[in-house]
Amino acid sequence: MSAPGFWDKPEAAQELGRRRARVEKRIATGESISSKSEELDVMLDLQREGEPVDDEIEQLVAQLEEEINGIELTMKLSGEHDDRDAIVAIHPGAGGTESQDWAEMLMRMILRYTERKGWSAEIVEVQSGDEAGIKSATMMVRGDYTYGYLKSEHGVHRLVRISPFDAAKRRHTSFASVYVYPDIDEDIEVEINDKDLRVDTYRSSGAGGQHVNVTDSAVRITHLPTGIVVTCQNERSQHKNRDVAMKLLRSRLYQVEVEKRQEEQQKIEGEKKDIAFGSQIRSYVLQPYQMAKDLRTGYEVGDVQRVLDGDLEGFVQAYLAQRARTSAE
Repeated sequence: MSAPGFWDKPEAAQELGRRRARVEKRIATGESISSKSEELDVMLDLQREGEPVDDEIEQLVAQLEEEINGIELTMKLSGEHDDRDAIVAIHPGAGGTESQDWAEMLMRMILRYTERKGWSAEIVEVQSGDEAGIKSATMMVRGDYTYGYLKSEHGVHRLVRISPFDAAKRRHTSFASVYVYPDIDEDIEVEINDKDLRVDTYRSSGAGGQHVNVTDSAVRITHLPTGIVVTCQNERSQHKNRDVAMKLLRSRLYQVEVEKRQEEQQKIEGEKKDIAFGSQIRSYVLQPYQMAKDLRTGYEVGDVQRVLDGDLEGFVQAYLAQRARTSAE
Protein backbone atom coordinates (compact mmCIF):
# COMPACT_ATOMS: atom_id res chain seq x y z
CA MET A 1 0.00 0.00 0.00
CA SER A 2 3.05 2.24 0.27
CA ALA A 3 4.11 1.55 -3.32
CA PRO A 4 4.38 4.57 -5.64
CA GLY A 5 1.12 5.31 -7.43
CA PHE A 6 -0.94 3.04 -5.18
CA TRP A 7 -3.28 5.88 -4.19
CA ASP A 8 -3.62 7.28 -7.73
CA LYS A 9 -6.99 5.48 -7.86
CA PRO A 10 -8.45 6.12 -4.37
CA GLU A 11 -11.54 3.89 -4.75
CA ALA A 12 -9.49 0.91 -5.96
CA ALA A 13 -6.95 1.49 -3.21
CA GLN A 14 -9.65 1.64 -0.54
CA GLU A 15 -11.23 -1.57 -1.84
CA LEU A 16 -7.86 -3.34 -1.71
CA GLY A 17 -7.41 -2.02 1.82
CA ARG A 18 -10.79 -3.46 2.83
CA ARG A 19 -9.91 -6.83 1.31
CA ARG A 20 -6.61 -6.84 3.16
CA ALA A 21 -8.43 -6.10 6.43
CA ARG A 22 -10.79 -9.05 5.79
CA VAL A 23 -7.86 -11.41 5.20
CA GLU A 24 -6.12 -10.15 8.34
CA LYS A 25 -9.35 -10.71 10.29
CA ARG A 26 -9.55 -14.31 9.05
CA ILE A 27 -5.93 -14.92 10.05
CA ALA A 28 -6.53 -13.42 13.50
CA THR A 29 -9.61 -15.61 13.97
CA GLY A 30 -7.65 -18.73 12.96
CA GLU A 31 -4.89 -17.87 15.43
CA SER A 32 -7.49 -17.24 18.15
CA ILE A 33 -9.14 -20.62 17.52
CA SER A 34 -5.76 -22.36 17.70
CA SER A 35 -4.86 -20.58 20.94
CA LYS A 36 -8.23 -21.34 22.58
CA SER A 37 -8.01 -25.00 21.51
CA GLU A 38 -4.64 -25.33 23.25
CA GLU A 39 -6.03 -23.59 26.33
CA LEU A 40 -9.02 -25.96 26.31
CA ASP A 41 -6.69 -28.97 26.26
CA VAL A 42 -4.94 -27.62 29.36
CA MET A 43 -8.28 -26.99 31.11
CA LEU A 44 -9.46 -30.52 30.34
CA ASP A 45 -6.24 -31.92 31.84
CA LEU A 46 -6.84 -29.85 34.97
CA GLN A 47 -10.43 -31.09 35.14
CA ARG A 48 -9.27 -34.70 34.99
CA GLU A 49 -6.94 -33.93 37.90
CA GLY A 50 -9.92 -32.73 39.93
CA GLU A 51 -9.49 -28.97 39.54
CA PRO A 52 -12.77 -26.88 39.60
CA VAL A 53 -12.53 -25.45 36.06
CA ASP A 54 -15.96 -26.35 34.68
CA ASP A 55 -17.00 -22.69 34.26
CA GLU A 56 -13.80 -21.83 32.40
CA ILE A 57 -14.24 -24.84 30.09
CA GLU A 58 -17.86 -23.90 29.35
CA GLN A 59 -16.83 -20.33 28.54
CA LEU A 60 -14.00 -21.47 26.24
CA VAL A 61 -16.27 -23.92 24.38
CA ALA A 62 -18.84 -21.17 23.80
CA GLN A 63 -16.16 -18.83 22.45
CA LEU A 64 -14.78 -21.55 20.16
CA GLU A 65 -18.25 -22.35 18.83
CA GLU A 66 -18.86 -18.68 18.03
CA GLU A 67 -15.56 -18.28 16.20
CA ILE A 68 -15.91 -21.57 14.29
CA ASN A 69 -19.46 -20.64 13.24
CA GLY A 70 -18.07 -17.34 11.97
CA ILE A 71 -15.45 -19.17 9.88
CA GLU A 72 -18.09 -21.53 8.48
CA LEU A 73 -20.29 -18.58 7.52
CA THR A 74 -17.39 -16.88 5.75
CA MET A 75 -16.81 -20.07 3.76
CA LYS A 76 -20.44 -19.89 2.59
CA LEU A 77 -19.79 -16.34 1.39
CA SER A 78 -17.49 -17.50 -1.38
CA GLY A 79 -19.39 -16.20 -4.42
CA GLU A 80 -17.55 -14.15 -7.02
CA HIS A 81 -18.65 -10.80 -5.56
CA ASP A 82 -19.80 -11.76 -2.06
CA ASP A 83 -17.10 -9.65 -0.42
CA ARG A 84 -18.16 -6.47 -2.24
CA ASP A 85 -20.36 -3.63 -1.09
CA ALA A 86 -24.00 -3.76 -2.21
CA ILE A 87 -26.40 -1.56 -4.13
CA VAL A 88 -30.02 -2.08 -3.05
CA ALA A 89 -32.98 -0.78 -5.09
CA ILE A 90 -36.60 -1.05 -3.92
CA HIS A 91 -39.73 -0.63 -6.05
CA PRO A 92 -43.41 -1.12 -5.17
CA GLY A 93 -45.60 -3.39 -7.25
CA ALA A 94 -49.08 -2.61 -8.54
CA GLY A 95 -51.50 -1.33 -5.94
CA GLY A 96 -50.75 2.33 -5.43
CA THR A 97 -50.52 3.50 -1.82
CA GLU A 98 -50.67 -0.02 -0.39
CA SER A 99 -47.58 -1.27 -2.22
CA GLN A 100 -45.77 2.07 -1.85
CA ASP A 101 -46.20 1.86 1.91
CA TRP A 102 -44.94 -1.75 1.82
CA ALA A 103 -41.89 -0.65 -0.19
CA GLU A 104 -41.04 1.90 2.51
CA MET A 105 -41.45 -0.80 5.19
CA LEU A 106 -38.97 -2.97 3.29
CA MET A 107 -36.53 -0.06 3.03
CA ARG A 108 -36.74 0.45 6.80
CA MET A 109 -36.30 -3.32 7.39
CA ILE A 110 -33.09 -3.43 5.36
CA LEU A 111 -31.76 -0.24 6.95
CA ARG A 112 -32.38 -1.71 10.40
CA TYR A 113 -30.59 -4.90 9.34
CA THR A 114 -27.57 -2.89 8.21
CA GLU A 115 -27.52 -1.19 11.64
CA ARG A 116 -27.55 -4.59 13.37
CA LYS A 117 -24.59 -5.70 11.24
CA GLY A 118 -22.64 -2.51 11.89
CA TRP A 119 -22.59 -1.54 8.21
CA SER A 120 -23.06 1.92 6.75
CA ALA A 121 -25.95 2.71 4.43
CA GLU A 122 -26.37 5.77 2.23
CA ILE A 123 -29.67 6.54 0.51
CA VAL A 124 -28.65 7.93 -2.88
CA GLU A 125 -32.16 8.27 -4.28
CA VAL A 126 -35.69 8.11 -2.90
CA GLN A 127 -38.99 9.17 -4.45
CA SER A 128 -41.88 9.67 -2.07
CA GLY A 129 -45.26 8.05 -2.72
CA ASP A 130 -48.37 10.02 -3.64
CA GLU A 131 -50.00 9.62 -0.21
CA ALA A 132 -47.61 7.45 1.79
CA GLY A 133 -44.59 5.24 1.30
CA ILE A 134 -42.13 5.45 -1.58
CA LYS A 135 -42.18 4.97 -5.36
CA SER A 136 -38.52 3.99 -5.43
CA ALA A 137 -35.34 4.04 -3.35
CA THR A 138 -31.69 3.19 -3.96
CA MET A 139 -29.11 2.60 -1.22
CA MET A 140 -25.39 2.00 -1.14
CA VAL A 141 -24.50 -0.41 1.68
CA ARG A 142 -20.88 -0.72 2.76
CA GLY A 143 -19.33 -3.25 5.12
CA ASP A 144 -17.89 -6.77 5.30
CA TYR A 145 -19.54 -9.07 2.74
CA THR A 146 -22.59 -6.83 2.36
CA TYR A 147 -23.46 -8.19 -1.09
CA GLY A 148 -22.95 -11.77 0.09
CA TYR A 149 -25.48 -11.26 2.86
CA LEU A 150 -27.98 -8.96 1.16
CA LYS A 151 -28.32 -10.97 -2.06
CA SER A 152 -30.66 -13.18 -0.02
CA GLU A 153 -33.19 -10.32 -0.18
CA HIS A 154 -33.19 -10.07 -3.99
CA GLY A 155 -36.67 -10.79 -5.30
CA VAL A 156 -40.35 -10.06 -4.74
CA HIS A 157 -41.64 -9.66 -1.17
CA ARG A 158 -45.34 -10.20 -0.36
CA LEU A 159 -47.27 -8.62 2.55
CA VAL A 160 -50.73 -9.63 3.82
CA ARG A 161 -52.35 -7.32 6.38
CA ILE A 162 -55.40 -5.32 7.36
CA SER A 163 -54.88 -2.15 5.35
CA PRO A 164 -54.38 1.06 7.37
CA PHE A 165 -55.63 2.92 4.28
CA ASP A 166 -58.92 1.03 3.95
CA ALA A 167 -61.80 2.50 5.94
CA ALA A 168 -63.57 -0.88 5.76
CA LYS A 169 -60.55 -2.57 7.43
CA ARG A 170 -60.29 -5.24 4.75
CA ARG A 171 -57.31 -7.53 4.28
CA HIS A 172 -54.96 -6.54 1.44
CA THR A 173 -52.04 -8.24 -0.28
CA SER A 174 -49.16 -6.03 -1.44
CA PHE A 175 -45.99 -6.73 -3.41
CA ALA A 176 -42.68 -4.91 -3.69
CA SER A 177 -39.38 -5.83 -5.32
CA VAL A 178 -35.91 -5.65 -3.82
CA TYR A 179 -32.99 -5.69 -6.24
CA VAL A 180 -29.48 -6.26 -4.91
CA TYR A 181 -26.36 -5.73 -7.05
CA PRO A 182 -22.65 -5.93 -6.21
CA ASP A 183 -20.78 -2.63 -6.26
CA ILE A 184 -18.33 -3.69 -8.95
CA ASP A 185 -14.80 -2.40 -9.42
CA GLU A 186 -13.93 0.17 -12.06
CA ASP A 187 -11.59 -2.36 -13.68
CA ILE A 188 -14.41 -4.77 -14.54
CA GLU A 189 -15.28 -4.31 -18.20
CA VAL A 190 -18.82 -3.03 -18.76
CA GLU A 191 -19.16 -1.30 -22.12
CA ILE A 192 -21.31 1.83 -21.97
CA ASN A 193 -21.53 4.06 -25.03
CA ASP A 194 -22.43 7.71 -24.55
CA LYS A 195 -24.83 7.52 -27.53
CA ASP A 196 -26.83 4.91 -25.60
CA LEU A 197 -27.45 7.28 -22.70
CA ARG A 198 -30.05 9.95 -22.06
CA VAL A 199 -29.06 12.19 -19.15
CA ASP A 200 -31.68 14.40 -17.50
CA THR A 201 -31.20 16.82 -14.63
CA TYR A 202 -33.88 18.00 -12.24
CA ARG A 203 -34.40 19.42 -8.77
CA SER A 204 -34.14 16.95 -5.93
CA SER A 205 -37.19 16.49 -3.75
CA GLY A 206 -38.54 14.22 -1.06
CA ALA A 207 -36.74 12.51 1.78
CA GLY A 208 -33.00 12.88 1.50
CA GLY A 209 -33.19 15.64 -1.09
CA GLN A 210 -34.33 18.71 0.81
CA HIS A 211 -30.82 20.08 1.21
CA VAL A 212 -30.14 20.11 -2.54
CA ASN A 213 -33.47 21.09 -4.08
CA VAL A 214 -32.58 24.69 -4.87
CA THR A 215 -30.70 23.74 -8.07
CA ASP A 216 -31.04 21.15 -10.84
CA SER A 217 -28.41 18.93 -9.21
CA ALA A 218 -30.23 15.58 -9.35
CA VAL A 219 -29.34 13.32 -12.28
CA ARG A 220 -31.37 10.66 -14.07
CA ILE A 221 -29.62 8.42 -16.61
CA THR A 222 -31.56 6.19 -19.00
CA HIS A 223 -29.73 3.38 -20.78
CA LEU A 224 -31.68 3.31 -24.03
CA PRO A 225 -30.87 -0.25 -25.25
CA THR A 226 -32.06 -1.88 -22.01
CA GLY A 227 -34.45 0.75 -20.65
CA ILE A 228 -32.62 0.74 -17.30
CA VAL A 229 -33.07 4.02 -15.42
CA VAL A 230 -30.86 5.11 -12.52
CA THR A 231 -31.04 8.32 -10.51
CA CYS A 232 -29.01 10.06 -7.83
CA GLN A 233 -30.05 13.12 -5.87
CA ASN A 234 -27.95 12.80 -2.73
CA GLU A 235 -25.03 15.10 -3.55
CA ARG A 236 -25.03 18.88 -3.90
CA SER A 237 -22.93 18.66 -7.04
CA GLN A 238 -24.52 17.60 -10.32
CA HIS A 239 -21.15 16.18 -11.34
CA LYS A 240 -20.97 13.97 -8.22
CA ASN A 241 -24.54 12.81 -8.71
CA ARG A 242 -23.69 11.84 -12.30
CA ASP A 243 -20.67 9.86 -11.12
CA VAL A 244 -22.79 7.95 -8.60
CA ALA A 245 -25.53 7.35 -11.18
CA MET A 246 -22.98 5.93 -13.63
CA LYS A 247 -21.70 3.65 -10.88
CA LEU A 248 -25.24 2.40 -10.30
CA LEU A 249 -25.75 1.88 -14.04
CA ARG A 250 -22.53 -0.06 -14.40
CA SER A 251 -23.55 -2.43 -11.62
CA ARG A 252 -27.06 -2.86 -13.04
CA LEU A 253 -25.72 -3.68 -16.51
CA TYR A 254 -23.21 -6.11 -15.05
CA GLN A 255 -25.98 -7.88 -13.13
CA VAL A 256 -28.14 -8.07 -16.26
CA GLU A 257 -25.29 -9.83 -18.05
CA VAL A 258 -24.80 -12.23 -15.10
CA GLU A 259 -28.51 -13.12 -15.10
CA LYS A 260 -28.47 -13.62 -18.88
CA ARG A 261 -25.62 -16.10 -18.53
CA GLN A 262 -27.45 -17.90 -15.74
CA GLU A 263 -30.54 -18.22 -17.93
CA GLU A 264 -28.46 -19.66 -20.76
CA GLN A 265 -26.76 -22.12 -18.39
CA GLN A 266 -30.09 -23.27 -16.98
CA LYS A 267 -31.40 -23.87 -20.51
CA ILE A 268 -28.33 -25.94 -21.30
CA GLU A 269 -28.78 -27.97 -18.09
CA GLY A 270 -32.49 -28.43 -18.85
CA GLU A 271 -33.74 -26.94 -15.57
CA LYS A 272 -37.51 -26.53 -15.34
CA LYS A 273 -37.67 -24.28 -12.27
CA ASP A 274 -38.10 -20.52 -12.43
CA ILE A 275 -35.12 -18.23 -12.09
CA ALA A 276 -34.88 -16.90 -8.52
CA PHE A 277 -34.28 -13.30 -9.61
CA GLY A 278 -37.53 -11.39 -9.80
CA SER A 279 -39.70 -14.20 -8.39
CA GLN A 280 -41.60 -14.13 -5.10
CA ILE A 281 -39.19 -15.15 -2.37
CA ARG A 282 -40.90 -14.38 0.94
CA SER A 283 -44.32 -13.77 2.48
CA TYR A 284 -45.03 -11.64 5.53
CA VAL A 285 -48.49 -12.29 7.00
CA LEU A 286 -49.89 -9.99 9.69
CA GLN A 287 -53.55 -11.08 9.38
CA PRO A 288 -55.33 -13.45 10.08
CA TYR A 289 -52.21 -14.92 11.75
CA GLN A 290 -48.58 -13.83 12.06
CA MET A 291 -45.80 -15.48 10.11
CA ALA A 292 -42.86 -14.57 7.89
CA LYS A 293 -41.86 -17.45 5.61
CA ASP A 294 -39.15 -17.75 2.98
CA LEU A 295 -40.54 -19.70 0.05
CA ARG A 296 -37.10 -20.81 -1.17
CA THR A 297 -35.79 -22.35 2.04
CA GLY A 298 -38.95 -22.98 4.07
CA TYR A 299 -37.50 -21.00 6.97
CA GLU A 300 -40.23 -19.21 8.93
CA VAL A 301 -40.65 -16.95 11.97
CA GLY A 302 -43.80 -16.24 13.97
CA ASP A 303 -42.75 -12.80 15.21
CA VAL A 304 -43.17 -10.80 12.00
CA GLN A 305 -42.59 -7.44 13.69
CA ARG A 306 -39.15 -8.61 14.79
CA VAL A 307 -38.34 -9.41 11.16
CA LEU A 308 -39.65 -6.04 9.95
CA ASP A 309 -37.44 -4.43 12.60
CA GLY A 310 -34.41 -5.88 10.81
CA ASP A 311 -33.90 -9.32 12.35
CA LEU A 312 -33.11 -11.06 9.05
CA GLU A 313 -30.20 -13.20 10.20
CA GLY A 314 -32.18 -16.46 10.29
CA PHE A 315 -33.42 -15.95 6.73
CA VAL A 316 -29.94 -15.03 5.51
CA GLN A 317 -28.31 -18.04 7.19
CA ALA A 318 -30.94 -20.42 5.77
CA TYR A 319 -30.44 -18.97 2.28
CA LEU A 320 -26.64 -19.25 2.46
CA ALA A 321 -26.85 -22.81 3.79
CA GLN A 322 -29.14 -23.79 0.92
CA ARG A 323 -26.82 -22.24 -1.66
CA ALA A 324 -23.85 -24.04 -0.11
CA ARG A 325 -25.70 -27.39 -0.33
CA THR A 326 -26.69 -26.71 -3.94
CA SER A 327 -23.12 -25.84 -4.88
CA ALA A 328 -21.84 -29.03 -3.27
CA GLU A 329 -24.25 -31.26 -5.24
